[in-house]
Amino acid sequence: MQTVNVDSLIDRSVLPNGIVVLVTENQGADIVAGRIFVRAGSCYESREQAGLAHLLSCVMTKGCDGLSSLEIAEKVEYAGASLSTDAATDYFLLSLKTVTSDFREILALAGRILRSPSFPEAEVELEKRLALQDIRSQQEQPFTVAFSQMRQAMYQAHPYAMSVLGNETTMSSITRDDLVKYHQTHFRPDNIVISIAGRITPTVALDLVGEVFGDWRVPNEKQPILNLPEILSSPQSSLKPINTQQSIIMLGYMGTAVNAPEYAALKLLASYLGNGLSSRLFVELREKRGLAYEVSALFSTRLFPATFVVYMGTAPENTKIALESLRQEVELLSTAELNPEVLQTAKNKILGQYALGKQTNGQIAQIYGWYEILGLGIEFDRRFSELITNVNSSETMKAAIQFLQRPYLSLVGQEEAIAVGNRDF
Repeated sequence: MQTVNVDSLIDRSVLPNGIVVLVTENQGADIVAGRIFVRAGSCYESREQAGLAHLLSCVMTKGCDGLSSLEIAEKVEYAGASLSTDAATDYFLLSLKTVTSDFREILALAGRILRSPSFPEAEVELEKRLALQDIRSQQEQPFTVAFSQMRQAMYQAHPYAMSVLGNETTMSSITRDDLVKYHQTHFRPDNIVISIAGRITPTVALDLVGEVFGDWRVPNEKQPILNLPEILSSPQSSLKPINTQQSIIMLGYMGTAVNAPEYAALKLLASYLGNGLSSRLFVELREKRGLAYEVSALFSTRLFPATFVVYMGTAPENTKIALESLRQEVELLSTAELNPEVLQTAKNKILGQYALGKQTNGQIAQIYGWYEILGLGIEFDRRFSELITNVNSSETMKAAIQFLQRPYLSLVGQEEAIAVGNRDF
């Protein structure tokens, strides 16, 4: 086993079977939180099985290694602990939290769930029905519809085009055998990062992880390798008539992956445009001009190129002028550098929110494990702050010129309003 003390707070170890273990000792409260990451997010699904990782996350805690769903729930509740599973685009996640004295027992339970889920047929069918209800519910939410049609237009055949839930066709087709095969393929020790934070020493934490996972052998098959298609689509407009009281206007630009040089500059531009009540879009389009019910900007942290999105909800009669105004605000970023005071405000927002996002043991375990599973290493925690701090106005303008030129358009709302809004786009 290799152990490296990255700094005074975090220990990083690699077990002989390839499991990466991160331990952050925090004696502040008698709590231990754990995050177990698996390289098995929705990116690893076929397009025909979109929603598979999500369904797996719903079913995984419904039975394992001789335990029923009820017995698992009783064990967790008896300890006053929490245990849950989730699927994201780039990873699968099992989360747990407990008092220190019960950590051994809850970690052992998490290990049984992770390694030997039973996927009871009745539970699979129940969770499929619930997922289908969620999918249908999302089809009635204007923002979700707008974001979905933009994502599909931008990513085409890439897995990021699909919702983590999949769609009605793909979710309906998934079987228990599909879950078993997916689990056997991706849930292996050399695909796992375990991040632990709380009142526990690295030595004790490593011993407990070794007890639960040390005998898990790496299979003979090679690790699954993502072989994803290039993102080659061209900007286009997508319109969806819905009988709603407002128009949702969304402009999307293909940005970068988290490890690209321009990532920090785009993160700052998104913060400047849409982060909070003092952001450019909120002040100009909502407060001054009264065009927006809601307005914001998004740029996610992703393993592959992420979308840079600006959006607003507006009255149907304002759709055309609101679209023009939204696009003009983005275009301004390419014609003039942000003044230092404005740029510093955007930096302060990001760095302040980043610091606030590392207050609890769960948040600490989450962020270090997340960086590790993305291949960035836990050093990225320090590098992120440095990257944001070091961006200058010239770099933000260059990023805008390179990435924020030809937008995809997604419009959702009353048919006449979105037709007029799209006419001169």
